[in-house]
This record gives sequence, structure tokens and C-alpha cells, in this order.
Amino acid sequence: PTVELGLAENPLILALPPSADITPEQVNAARVIAAQFTERTGYVVVVVAPDSHTALVQALEAGNAHIALLDPLSYALAYQKDLVRAQYATVRDEKFKYGAQFLAARRDGFKSYFDAESGENTADASTALAQFADKKPCWSEETSPSGRLIPLGLLNQAQVQTRTAAFVGGQTTVVRSLYAGGICDFGATYIDARKFPSLEDAMPDLIEQVLVIWRTPEVIPYEVLVFSTNMPQPMRNLFFDLIPAIMQTDAGNAAFRTAYEIEEVQAVSDGDFNDFHTLMRE
Repeated sequence: PTVELGLAENPLILALPPSADITPEQVNAARVIAAQFTERTGYVVVVVAPDSHTALVQALEAGNAHIALLDPLSYALAYQKDLVRAQYATVRDEKFKYGAQFLAARRDGFKSYFDAESGENTADASTALAQFADKKPCWSEETSPSGRLIPLGLLNQAQVQTRTAAFVGGQTTVVRSLYAGGICDFGATYIDARKFPSLEDAMPDLIEQVLVIWRTPEVIPYEVLVFSTNMPQPMRNLFFDLIPAIMQTDAGNAAFRTAYEIEEVQAVSDGDFNDFHTLMRE
């Protein structure tokens, strides 16, 4: 049953980012944010520190978390269960979403449908990805949005069946694997993992030898600040308005940086991530 929120015996719960080693500084910073919420609304707000992303989603499901910053995968899972509503997204380099890219080695003869000069694709996904039918992908990890989940969603959407993948344990390792050859036929990374400093140092001809075949639209959020669907809409509206107000104070800004490593946010809704949710379900 939905709990009556805001009462002393049923406080509103602010969750810290999942970590097995939360620092006292992070906890104290989150308590500063919680105190600001309480002072400005009268609702009792307490802090919890989940030790994993799974534990955080479970806490949202159990009514034991109401305000949280979710990584893309946790956000997708929580949204699919109708546990959360997106309120703000973190901003990096003036963007709140990023894309992925399909890569292959030049020597393997795949056709690139990406124009590096314009930064634009020259064909749609189904045309570009058809050449990966019955080929072996290198994925970074099973749970990586840019290194597997979104690229796989696009392959499934285009009805491209591939061979059993090699999981190589990191996006720079995907690039290294394609450069070395003999491990997989193509791979996927964030844009542009080829330019990671240690890779360029070790393989000066990397950009010439490992090609971008096609780039996905920017659909993947960095992180999403969500409110629980257990919070009544008027309460969500109230706290939504308070977050930028708190971040504009010196103490609030410092607290968000320390607790969540947030420097800038943009107001969003779940509709801003429709393409992301569609591909995560594919």
C-alpha cells in the first residue's frame, strides 16, 4: 500500500548513490540536503546509503527510497516497474544524453556509414547494421548501456542476428580487441572511446585502423534524478521546485557536489528518454 509520506513515523527518504564504501563526507553532505528539504517544506527527510544499484531499485520498490540519483540501467529498470518519475538529468559538456558507436577494423572490410567530417551518419541503422548479420560482437559488459544494451537494442530493432558475443570487460578493451584482431568482428563503445589517451599513445594509427561504422543518436542519460511514484504529485512538484533553489545556495551547491558529484542539472521528464526506454526493452 502507498504510505502516507511526510509524517515523522514515515519520513521521506533521500538515497545516496549506491556504493560499498560511502564516505562520511558524502553522508554529511546528503544530510545537509535533507535538512534543507525539511526546513523549506516541513516534511521529515532522512538519508539512506544503499550498497548497490540493485539494493537502490529494491528500496524504491519497497517504499524505502523516494528521491534518488540513478544510473541509466537502474533508471530503465525502475521506470519499467513504474517506480519513478524523472525530474532532472545531470549535465556534462552542456548535454544530458550521450550516444554509442559501432566500430570495426578497417582490414575486415566493413563499410562505414559515418562521415567523420560532418559527424553525421550517411544511412539509417538497418542499412548500416545489416552487414553485422552472423558476425561476432565484442561487448564491454552485459550491463553497459553504450557498450552493449543500446547497440544490441538497435541490432534487434533492425532484425540483425549476430553470433555469440565476446565480453571483454571494458570499452577501451573493445577498441584494443578490434585493433588486435582475431577476437570479434565488430564492437560498440561510447563516443569516442578510440580517443582515450592511453589508447592513442599505444596505437598511433588507431583512428585510421578502427573505423566508426555508425553512430547511435544521443539517447543515453548520464544520470537521472528521480522521485518515487509513491510521492503524491503535489509533493513531487514542491520538491522539484526546491532542488534548483537549494543548488543555488553555496551550502546546497557544495552538498550536491559532495554527495552526488552533481555540478549541473537540467529539468527533464520521462518523455525525454522515450527512445532510450524503447531500445532498452528491445
